[in-house]
Amino acid sequence: MAQAQTNHATTEAPGGAHEDIGFPPFETETYAGQLLWLAITFVVLYTLLSRLVLPRLGGIIENRRAMIANDLDDAAAMKSRAEDAGAAYEKALAEAKGRAQALAQETRSKLAAESDAKRKALEADLNQRLADAEATISAKKSEAMSHVDAIARDTASAIIERLTGKAPAPQKVEAALNQIKA
Repeated sequence: MAQAQTNHATTEAPGGAHEDIGFPPFETETYAGQLLWLAITFVVLYTLLSRLVLPRLGGIIENRRAMIANDLDDAAAMKSRAEDAGAAYEKALAEAKGRAQALAQETRSKLAAESDAKRKALEADLNQRLADAEATISAKKSEAMSHVDAIARDTASAIIERLTGKAPAPQKVEAALNQIKA
């Protein structure tokens, strides 16, 4: 049997032992270089920010601020126009109501005057008819009363003749009727 050969993989660094190397930023020998690169980086970043980025941001912010101010001015102008339109609407509505009320009052007055005129004309017509009717009634009554006297004479003569058998004298019948009337 052949002897098995074993291979082991190791994690050791070639050359033997480990060197104790510290964390480079904490090594005091490299402070001067680190500070120099820090200053260079700061100056480059500051220059880029102050010359390129910040003016752009400032312009964007100023544009935005101007846009907001314009929007607010537009909104205030629109609000003012809306209030003016509302006031004009209210004024027009009040004027229309006033005209409508005046027209209604005028129409009521006109209709009342027409109704009053028609009523007065009707009353005058009725009064005229009433006067005519009273005159007609009075004439008919007078005519009837004139006939009543003749009828009363004839009736009284007929009653006396029937009771007594003789015709009475017309003057005596007339005198008796006049005495009864008085």
